[in-house]
Amino acid sequence: MLAPAPSTPAGDRAERPRCLVTGASGLLGRHLLPRLSARWSVHALSRAPRSPGAAAGNGVTWHAGDLGDGVPAGLPERVDAVVHLAQAEHFRDFPDRAVEIFTINAAGVLHLLEYARRAGARRFVLASSGGVYRPDAAPLTEASEVMPPTGLGFYLATKLASELLVQQYARFFTTSILRFFFIYGPGQRDSMLVPRLVRSVREGVPVALQGEEGLRLNPIYATDAARAVEAALGLAAPATINVAGPTALGLRALCEEIGAQLGRAPVFAVQPARGAHDLVASTELMRRLLAPPLVSPAEGIRRYLASLSPV
Repeated sequence: MLAPAPSTPAGDRAERPRCLVTGASGLLGRHLLPRLSARWSVHALSRAPRSPGAAAGNGVTWHAGDLGDGVPAGLPERVDAVVHLAQAEHFRDFPDRAVEIFTINAAGVLHLLEYARRAGARRFVLASSGGVYRPDAAPLTEASEVMPPTGLGFYLATKLASELLVQQYARFFTTSILRFFFIYGPGQRDSMLVPRLVRSVREGVPVALQGEEGLRLNPIYATDAARAVEAALGLAAPATINVAGPTALGLRALCEEIGAQLGRAPVFAVQPARGAHDLVASTELMRRLLAPPLVSPAEGIRRYLASLSPV
């Protein structure tokens, strides 16, 4: 399944294959760009390019633009690959931001697919979400059932719609749909899962659990997620692949790990469990086609906490 990775003579950046990365100043983009820029000529698209912590130079050309307004002017006329990481910033604000969410997560994907086709791209990688699956007590494989439309919620409905759009373009280039499960790492927005849990444990705010152990999941550290995206650029056939961490654990165990490293005992509010509600991904296909996840939850939490300013 793997195609030879693009290579060029060392130092000959003019001959390097070109890759456009959208959402490049986000958590995953910041970890991906240094990896890609070693072998690709990277064009990084972001609403706020060159944000703090974003990679610069070394084969990276920055472009400012918002996919909500269509494909920005000034992107290269020819590219070899497109990696689409961008998503609507206010993805929880439905219905107030419904048009913005749809425009970026669905219409923006179509604009980008058309750009990739016209630019002669050979590969297109879409960052999607493991949240499209129906929760289950068993590990979720790529063949597992997705949520019905009424259960998805608006944001995840647009992510699933974007997957369907990408699949329609598999005749023009190799398409890879990566369903990520709870990416975390330094620089992540405070509203995301791990930062929220860290804040709750640190401040003694009760963490709600469904059942004694809470939701089980296998979160993936940002460097492992970046390795998976880089590997997807070498796939020779279309694929939809779960991207998740190496270890499954419940929210209780995750909070206890955070508490052990912070020196604070977490507080829990246990609620009755309501059926199968776990979101643990099978990583069998990821390990076979991409790259195995390496960073354990304990090590990932240690790295994330070390990146925070002292409080």
